[in-house]
Amino acid sequence: MNKVYIIFPLIGLLIFGGFYLSFSSGYEARLTAVKVAAENVKKEKAKQQILDREKAIAAAIEASKIRAVDRAEKERLDELKKTARQEADDQRQRAYEERKRLREQSDRLKKDLVEVKAGVDKVTEEKKKHVEEEIFLKNYLKQAEANVGYYYNLLDKINAAEVARAEAARIAAAAAKKS
Repeated sequence: MNKVYIIFPLIGLLIFGGFYLSFSSGYEARLTAVKVAAENVKKEKAKQQILDREKAIAAAIEASKIRAVDRAEKERLDELKKTARQEADDQRQRAYEERKRLREQSDRLKKDLVEVKAGVDKVTEEKKKHVEEEIFLKNYLKQAEANVGYYYNLLDKINAAEVARAEAARIAAAAAKKS
């Protein structure tokens, strides 16, 4: 039994030694390989980070350019809106002033129209009076001409009667002288 205590541990030690030697000889290489792999991974990560940074910087520059273009476009649109707003305000003001001017002109023209209508009515009344007066004067003239004719005829009759009376008186005086 004493031998068993030595043989089994010795066999276990030999098996352990075999594993240890195979492990030990490959362990340093594996550690080195792991370190190299880790360093390679770190280098790749660093390269990737550098590439990512370059891409990010390029993207940031591109985004900055886009923002600058967008900002310029926004400023241009704002300026157009401001100009359009100012033009609309100016146009509104001009329209208001034009409306006010036209309203005043309309009121003035309405007053003038009332005055002109009153003048036209007055002239129409005067014309009507003058037409009536003209008709009256024409009628009066006709009547006066008729009267003048009548009086001339009457005067002719009176003159004829005077001449006949004077002739009758002369004949009567001649007859009275003869008798």
